[in-house]
Amino acid sequence: MAEERVQRRLAAILAADVVGYSRLMEADEQGTLEVLKARRRDILTPLIARYRGRLVKVMGDGVLVEFASAVEAVQCAVDLQYRTAEANDSLPDSRRVILRIGINLGDIIVDGSDLYGDGVNVAARLEALGEPGDICVSGSVYDQVKRKVETGFDDLGQTSLKNIAEPVRVYRVRHLAIAARKDGETVPLALPSKPSIAILPFTNMSGDAEQDVFTDGLTEDLITDLSRNASLFVIARHSTFAYKGKSIDIRLIARDLGVRYLLEGSARRAAGRVRINVQLIDAVSGTHLWADRFDRDLEDIFAVQDEVTAKIVEALIGRLVTQPPPRNRPKSMEAYDLCVRGRTLIGISPEASRESRLLLQRAITLDPDYAEAHRLLAFHLWQAWAQWGEPEVPNRLVAVAMAEKAVKLDPNDAGCRFVLGHLLAYERSWPASDAEFATALEIDPNYADAWADLSDFSVLSGKPATAIEQVQKALRLNPHPPKWYYWDLGFAQYAARQYELAVVTLRNEATYRTISRRVLAASLAQLGRTDEAHQEGALFMASNPHFTISHWAASQPFRDQATRDHFVDGYRKAGLPD
Repeated sequence: MAEERVQRRLAAILAADVVGYSRLMEADEQGTLEVLKARRRDILTPLIARYRGRLVKVMGDGVLVEFASAVEAVQCAVDLQYRTAEANDSLPDSRRVILRIGINLGDIIVDGSDLYGDGVNVAARLEALGEPGDICVSGSVYDQVKRKVETGFDDLGQTSLKNIAEPVRVYRVRHLAIAARKDGETVPLALPSKPSIAILPFTNMSGDAEQDVFTDGLTEDLITDLSRNASLFVIARHSTFAYKGKSIDIRLIARDLGVRYLLEGSARRAAGRVRINVQLIDAVSGTHLWADRFDRDLEDIFAVQDEVTAKIVEALIGRLVTQPPPRNRPKSMEAYDLCVRGRTLIGISPEASRESRLLLQRAITLDPDYAEAHRLLAFHLWQAWAQWGEPEVPNRLVAVAMAEKAVKLDPNDAGCRFVLGHLLAYERSWPASDAEFATALEIDPNYADAWADLSDFSVLSGKPATAIEQVQKALRLNPHPPKWYYWDLGFAQYAARQYELAVVTLRNEATYRTISRRVLAASLAQLGRTDEAHQEGALFMASNPHFTISHWAASQPFRDQATRDHFVDGYRKAGLPD
């Protein structure tokens, strides 16, 4: 009889254990077991499913998980540590569950559902090597993930591990010391592998509150220009403006946003001139890397923006041989002011939308070649028929034509590409829509809104896992996001059948009382929580009395019939009308 061959494969192995398990059990055996069971059910199991892992076994105080991808193993570990720390907030220090995690990529031996071999043993040794709250990975893992995950690593060098013949290169995930944090303190985001920066709202020094709009517009334009550099990680406007008018230590802001560098500035506009002061700060060391002052004619404001952007890039990554292609700049300062005012009214309400539309139309009259004004107006016209109940004809066709003109006027503006991609998806022009989104993100890889919006269309295409990754990328670039990011995340989680996570996301105060409530109702219905589902469904209908499932399903640009049917099924179970 031929000898049976041992089955082997290459896999990423995650080993995790609970720090101080014996102490916790001695103090409160029943309570500890209940907490651990809840953590596995509410945190670990959904994360393993999200990152396509396989739970190999549970070992009292630890778990062993297999992944086909080292990237997904590390992402799962980071999320597991953060979620565990968040869950600890409601517990006294003596009852907090704190994890250590080790990850190795190596050859494993398969025996039924169990795994053996050095690939597993190294992961277990790495887990034991770490401090409470740590994630330690082998060099083989680091080599696979170093440019593919948004976290940094500390090189701990070659390390001898118990019962492992050769020393192993060990790396620790940087800035993940969250286990010992105190109540009320925010969890630090891991620094990206590339230079990371946030531009704080410039201070209006004009003594005229009317100039706030100009100063805010200057800040927004600098963010847009800087984020077009693929070598940088740039925080989105919505998150930096959360600090407007607040006096907060820059180190806390950098920690909150998960960046190393901050740009502060002020602007004074008067009598046709503008004076701008800027300073670039390393928030880790507190060092001022660069500062400058610009005193120019107002018409030179765009040249100043280009100069400031170039100097920031040079300070952080050196002088670039190839610069991103320039954006189209307005020829009229009056048109620019009108456009900046129009930006601030986007998506607030139908009334604000109509006011913004008038401002943008005036800007285009003054400067017919102003690309940004065209693309913002195109988006407003789409909102008019798709969201605000205005006639579809002629708004729909005019919106597409105006977005196409915006791209023609400025093919190097990622915002123009993004808006056209969004509108073309609703025209079911899939290849063209995909191409515009791809170009937008090639021009501006830090474009958080585009990543979040793209996730919505990934769901409609039957790719919920991709959608979750895209909206999570958007959330990292925009840690204090607009409310619709949570709506997109919950939408993707429902499509991925992660109903419990969708319920948590969609009950976030930012999105709870919006149209996302219908997906919350569907998620509850799929969990069998029928009474809650019908209650949320009734509350949704109170604000949206004309909603029907059939009209919604026909109006959404689904590419995947199974995904469409899944949403229809949830809405029906939640009691929404056909």
